[in-house]
Amino acid sequence: MTETARRKEQAGAGARFVAWLARPLASFHLVVTIATLLTVLGLVMVLSASSVEAYADGGSAYSLFIQQALFAAIGAVLFYLALRIPLRRLRQWSFPLFVLSVIGLVLVLIPGIGSKVQGARRWIDLGLFNVQPSEIVKVTLVVWGAHLLASRRSEHAGLKDILMPLVPAGLLVCLLVVVEPNLSTTIALGIVLAALLWFGGLPLRLFVTISVSGMIAAVVLALSAGYRSDRMRAFFNPGDDPQGINYQARQALYSLADGGIWGRGLGQSRAKWSYLPNSHNDFIFAIIGEELGFLGCALVLGLFALFVYTGLRIASRSVDPFLRLLTATATTWITGQALINIGYVVGLLPVTGLQLPLVSAGGSSLAITLFMFGIIANAARHEPEAVSALHAGQDGRFSKLLRLPKPEVYSPARASAARARSAQRAKAPRPGRQSALPPARRPQPEPRRRSPESRGTSSLRATRAWEPSYPVNHTRERGKSR
Repeated sequence: MTETARRKEQAGAGARFVAWLARPLASFHLVVTIATLLTVLGLVMVLSASSVEAYADGGSAYSLFIQQALFAAIGAVLFYLALRIPLRRLRQWSFPLFVLSVIGLVLVLIPGIGSKVQGARRWIDLGLFNVQPSEIVKVTLVVWGAHLLASRRSEHAGLKDILMPLVPAGLLVCLLVVVEPNLSTTIALGIVLAALLWFGGLPLRLFVTISVSGMIAAVVLALSAGYRSDRMRAFFNPGDDPQGINYQARQALYSLADGGIWGRGLGQSRAKWSYLPNSHNDFIFAIIGEELGFLGCALVLGLFALFVYTGLRIASRSVDPFLRLLTATATTWITGQALINIGYVVGLLPVTGLQLPLVSAGGSSLAITLFMFGIIANAARHEPEAVSALHAGQDGRFSKLLRLPKPEVYSPARASAARARSAQRAKAPRPGRQSALPPARRPQPEPRRRSPESRGTSSLRATRAWEPSYPVNHTRERGKSR
């Protein structure tokens, strides 16, 4: 093949990929593909990294893998349920679910309810499996925060009204997680709160002030406990105590260096033979680098980079402010957690214990992250072009196989009417209060006026609320001939 023919083939492949990205449901298929590839890769690497320790502990090399596969199945069910949840229900349930997750954070601190492992109370034992409330609160904070900021921005609320409900609730959640103690999840919650404020339109000066305050608080917390201060000391003094506080970080670097470009081969890691602690969890990226080499690490980084592009693409294409905030915040949280995990494995950041999303071993994290991916995929189906295609019958094989419902068309007029109704219900006097007022002071209902274009069109009004917000060119105007 000549050089000219090779260039033409590459240009044709690039043009076909660009044409595929222009399809209405491209974002949806990208989210599903990324979630599937990362989950499958995580299951394979958990089996490889945990087999030695699992066999040494319980006599079966598949015990941790079976547990991870069980939570992957639960996560797949949650992914499917997230695809079917109507956005109206998701917003209605956001605050009650957030309150329940906060109650779970309180319950996990009570002896007898929360399980204490290695000096930390992070799990609630439900018999068949353990649940980590701090993982659930990440999703509930994202959804409720996006709903709150979208509603307040639409109402043109002041800065104080925007900060007061969200920031104190976020700080309360962070405080409860710190008490467990769990600094790594506190950092993830800080990323969620910062992303909500940034994409919610917080002024830059105030955002910088809050960010600097959060960093100072994180440093204070990192130096306050013995094991956390040891990690900070190990990061700033990498040559000290190679068999003590720097042992884990050194072994991770040795694993990455041993893999080279092509890797030693799947299942051929040496570090997993009790050389690298938590090789199946916090440091699984080192095992990926050792067994799959630089190409395996590049694959993981490429999938997360593609996820960033897809998430921000969905956020930019969404016309619903709630979906814009939700998708951008969730993308920032998942990507930030992945970068922190990879950063401390390669030695660029102090060890924090944050897991690699969808890849590291951890049942609650895997299931909850898949649920968040399902919500993002649901948002992708609400892009204007995707909505038009789905309502026109262009469902595609995947949507037809899952029998997903048609997405609702977003209408600013309908959203404003819903907010007005909820505001009226909030301001309406309770039964018995209005009768206590004198008849002269009782509020009299305004006479209902019917506009000329709405006479006899009660059924049409409901239809007009679903019309798109962008201008549509018609061949006829109302009341006039062509």
